[in-house]
Amino acid sequence: MTDLPLSAMLGALFVLLILSGIFSGSETAMMAANRYRLRHAAQNGHRGAKLTLALLGQTDKLLGLILLGNTLFNAAAATLTGYIALALFGDSKYALEIGTLCITFALLVVAEISPKVICATHADRLAPILSYVLTPLLRLAYPIIWFVNLFVTALLKAIRLAPGSMHEETKLSPEELRSLVLESAHLMPKKHHAILSSLFELNSITVEDVMTPRGHIEILDLDQPWEDVRAQLTTSHHSRLPVCRESLDQLIGILPVRRLLASLGDPDFDEAGLLEQLQSPYYIAPGTPVFSQLAFFQENRQRIGFVVDEYGEILGLLTLEDIIEEFVGDFTTTVPGLGHELGWSPAGDAIVEGARALRDLNRTLGLDFPTDGPKTLNGLILEHFQDIPESGTSIKLAGIAVEILQTQDRSVVTVRLFRPDAT
Repeated sequence: MTDLPLSAMLGALFVLLILSGIFSGSETAMMAANRYRLRHAAQNGHRGAKLTLALLGQTDKLLGLILLGNTLFNAAAATLTGYIALALFGDSKYALEIGTLCITFALLVVAEISPKVICATHADRLAPILSYVLTPLLRLAYPIIWFVNLFVTALLKAIRLAPGSMHEETKLSPEELRSLVLESAHLMPKKHHAILSSLFELNSITVEDVMTPRGHIEILDLDQPWEDVRAQLTTSHHSRLPVCRESLDQLIGILPVRRLLASLGDPDFDEAGLLEQLQSPYYIAPGTPVFSQLAFFQENRQRIGFVVDEYGEILGLLTLEDIIEEFVGDFTTTVPGLGHELGWSPAGDAIVEGARALRDLNRTLGLDFPTDGPKTLNGLILEHFQDIPESGTSIKLAGIAVEILQTQDRSVVTVRLFRPDAT
């Protein structure tokens, strides 16, 4: 070896370092590649992605091949460096020390750090390319790798690790999947991201969080004069109305208002004709997750239901549109007076109705009102005071300054909220 020209040895050393760097970078690229992106590319017919997934499906053999190549080229480079040092410095006692320092520096820069940084930065692009090289090499070196892995498997079993677990499909929990969606906000339209994020919350919220409270349900009272009934049917903006006598405690059924549009102009149309169109009410148990209720609506072919407590008292009204709006966003106005868009004024305040849902306020205004108790702002204020507050009273709830503007009967009608960073 010492008979070779110095230039040839230096050239061979450079080649060995490059080959070592390829194997070192391959390890980083294969391990850092996004498997979901690779799987998508493979489903679209990308051959490199298919080869990469096949290699990642046998991680122990893949790592055996990469480390085998990396170790062989590193050892060869170290040996060649010794010959180069002898050629340059002869029998000097410092030859080996200098050679060791030089090869260590070269291995770190050329064969380890640089290729790993490059492959980590462009892992998704380089992994499919490198798989074209690694796949045939794995077939050629399979007997050696198989033999080495016999000892690896024995060692893993000795320390009670199951080698088969390396081939199992990586599964994400719902929380991890939600984090993945949140971190991918820049890769999708804002509206799509908002919908996907909301879908993960459907199992953590209940029907009470999205229902229309009992006090805001529009009812059709058959005990009122018939002329008033007809007038209400003509002007109602709802497609379905709960029909009762006097109050919701005497609920009769649900009326699809559209079915009566042709009959409203008929002078012979009476209460009996109205009662023939009624549908039986559908009841929902409190605490039902919203996502489960969406499935129940589909199974029972229902679009509207009443949330009732353990005593059978109606707590509120839930529609299919309420659930859809929870993850799609508002696209209709179901409660008169609650249809205007929420937002902070230039002065940093917002006037809202007491009947606004706390979840709606948190989502729209970026607040942090607690939602594990009362569901509306009015309920939260009444729980705090244990009484009906007077107009002009100011308090702080969850670090948010709140000023009561108007109260009526037993509820808070309007409130002014102050943005936390503006107070």
